[in-house]
Amino acid sequence: MSARLAALACALLAACGSASAQDDLPEGPPAAQLVAACEGKDGWSDPSPPVRIFGNVYHVGTCGITVLLIASNEGHVLIDTGPSDAAALVAANIEGLGFELSDVEWIVTSHEHHDHVGAMAQLKRLTGARLAARAGAKGPLEQGVSDWRDPQAANGDRFTGAPVDRVLRDGEHLALGPIDLTLHATPGHSPGSTSWSWRSCQGATCRAMVYADSVTAVSADGYLFGRQQVYVDAFARSLGKIAGLPCEILLTPHPGASRMHERIAGRQPLADPDACLDYALAAQAALEARIAREDRGQ
Repeated sequence: MSARLAALACALLAACGSASAQDDLPEGPPAAQLVAACEGKDGWSDPSPPVRIFGNVYHVGTCGITVLLIASNEGHVLIDTGPSDAAALVAANIEGLGFELSDVEWIVTSHEHHDHVGAMAQLKRLTGARLAARAGAKGPLEQGVSDWRDPQAANGDRFTGAPVDRVLRDGEHLALGPIDLTLHATPGHSPGSTSWSWRSCQGATCRAMVYADSVTAVSADGYLFGRQQVYVDAFARSLGKIAGLPCEILLTPHPGASRMHERIAGRQPLADPDACLDYALAAQAALEARIAREDRGQ
């Protein structure tokens, strides 16, 4: 039965409580399968099996690109989509978990680069989902081209755009049944960079989840962060915002940035209350080091 029909049946029978929307979700393949498939691989299109991370959160992307499915019996939310050539894999991973593509109600994104949103238009069409984004990402997502202020804009990044169906403000919630995502505007890696937080439960254990956008200070040749003080100030504020988020399980657009595979496999703790703070502090140090190298002409 589809998620929409299941939700309707629950409403008609008055037999389902709100907690049931996260019960009885599939376990998915064991983490060992992902570790084996991605051993020594981090390519954007390297195929990966799906894996349950925690509670109702699944990784359905590739070895090198995170795509999250937040599931419930009242519909699902997809965060990021991977590059264009990963669309079929992401769709197959969702269906391989036992979910129906048509039950994906919303797609949201981290930032407007092709490795994370290249499959957005295809998956929007395959699922019938609506696309939500903040105003700073709307133009690039619809036009399929980076914002001119993007440090990587000169690289000519292109992808197939798609209409944004809902524009969210900083701090606004996107709710779907028991799923309640909060949008955090975190410009820096790109002008439209967006992070997301929510709470997921597995049995009686609930965790503060954060999908923090990429925070690397990378650019096209010739771009100097040291000459973009307004942009750098906004970047620094974003890092402060990420550092202050309630954060037990940190996930990132590139799995390696948060050691996601190692943590899912149990080689490192999955939950760490300092994860977002450490992630932001490392990024701040890297940004300062980048500017220092620019000052030295390197």
